[in-house]
Amino acid sequence: MRRRNIVIGWAAAIALSLLLARVHPFGDAGLYAQSAAPRNAIMEHSSVPPAVRETLVTKCADCHSTQTRAPLYGRFAPVSWLMERDIVEARDEMNLSLWDSYSPEQQQTLAAKIVQQARAHSMPLPQYRIIHRDASLTDAEIQRFIAWSREAPLSTLGDPVQSLAAGDAVRGRLVFQKRCTGCHAASPGHEGPALQGVFGRRSGSLEGFDYSVSLQKSGIVWDENSLDRWLTDPDAFFPGNNMEFHVAKPQERRDVIAFLKSGELK
Repeated sequence: MRRRNIVIGWAAAIALSLLLARVHPFGDAGLYAQSAAPRNAIMEHSSVPPAVRETLVTKCADCHSTQTRAPLYGRFAPVSWLMERDIVEARDEMNLSLWDSYSPEQQQTLAAKIVQQARAHSMPLPQYRIIHRDASLTDAEIQRFIAWSREAPLSTLGDPVQSLAAGDAVRGRLVFQKRCTGCHAASPGHEGPALQGVFGRRSGSLEGFDYSVSLQKSGIVWDENSLDRWLTDPDAFFPGNNMEFHVAKPQERRDVIAFLKSGELK
């Protein structure tokens, strides 16, 4: 009788778990819906190097695409809820299935963020790596990400040769909000240092942020010239820094610098 009650109890718990998995408190990720596109179609028309694309598809697409390989245990709540939470948030940040629909500027921004998180070993998420041991990025894969992030030719994104207008803080705010707020904000708590008051500040001096050694030792003060060189090519300006993002268009650099100079970050 006792064994029978145990079996009935387990059966009831499994049935309840399956039933609760139909509830989506964090959003429906469609884990078990049939995808119209095959997994190997992800980024197939992009200019992303094949080796980089293979790594992204193999190690990132389960969360950052609509072609998620959903495991059997994902059919049971509350595990299904936690999975859907991570996947929904990941797709909002970057959806590799939509890569070809992103503008060149968006792709450049996302590539830089991929590098930052890969170098910090914050992606893939720890809970994903625990179950998928082969999902951890190798040093070679991280180096390929870095090379890819830096290889976008400036000529494809830069302005044609022309006289540049003075920097416009209003336009600069729009560029900043569109391309920089993934890592930077006025206040602490983001991947990059807080930028309120950055104009006129010595590089690597913000208390509480873990800067690269090169920035800490540089002693550079952020002004129009140094910010322009930094935004043009951070690695050429300070080799060994942790920023993988650049602003290719000279006018956009002027506008962003005017915005940073205004001190009106919110």
